Amino acid sequence: MQGLATGTTTGGWRAMLAAAGLMLLPLAGAEANGSRLAHLNEMGSTTPPLGWVQFCRDFAADCATRPARIDAVRLDRGSWNLMAGINSRINAAIEPVTDMDQYGVEEHWTYPVSGRGDCEDYVLEKKKQMVAAGFPASALLITVVRDRRGDGHAVLTVRTDRGDFILDNETDAIRLWNQTGYRFVKRQSEADPNRWVTIGPASAPAAVASQ
Repeated sequence: MQGLATGTTTGGWRAMLAAAGLMLLPLAGAEANGSRLAHLNEMGSTTPPLGWVQFCRDFAADCATRPARIDAVRLDRGSWNLMAGINSRINAAIEPVTDMDQYGVEEHWTYPVSGRGDCEDYVLEKKKQMVAAGFPASALLITVVRDRRGDGHAVLTVRTDRGDFILDNETDAIRLWNQTGYRFVKRQSEADPNRWVTIGPASAPAAVASQ
């Protein structure tokens, strides 16, 4: 979709978001914190989650393509509305269920074609639909975190010109990464979805826990 990738600075973005009735709190936080805090800090290569390795065996074509260029999303009224709509629609459409209950295994990453899934399945579907809507693939990064209970959890990081925002199946609110209360562990590299980078403490979970 034209206009989603970062180019020249978008003028009047705060006025447009206010006119659309969008959430200004996280965007104001990005401005106040500055780019150093609004964007996650990558700290070097690490191993991919076991579920990602399994997913790429099952959906090899979806893992074979590297982005032609590295872009961030230009955050304006249109891109925010589109992102928020996809996030809330998928959250509402999928029934949360553990991999053990659905597949009889602890960890299984796949698209939620059954209408049921756990946190990774939400993330995979959101990324797929956002790419189809025109968002640059390099800006949509599957991310492993520790939640407030210390359990493994998967979210989708959206890299924008206003910071790294998080799409989460546990809430329709879209927040900057540092407003989630999560401890960020690792995520896909923007240059290659099959390369994963550390973005937090080295003690990353071996597999993402079902939510």
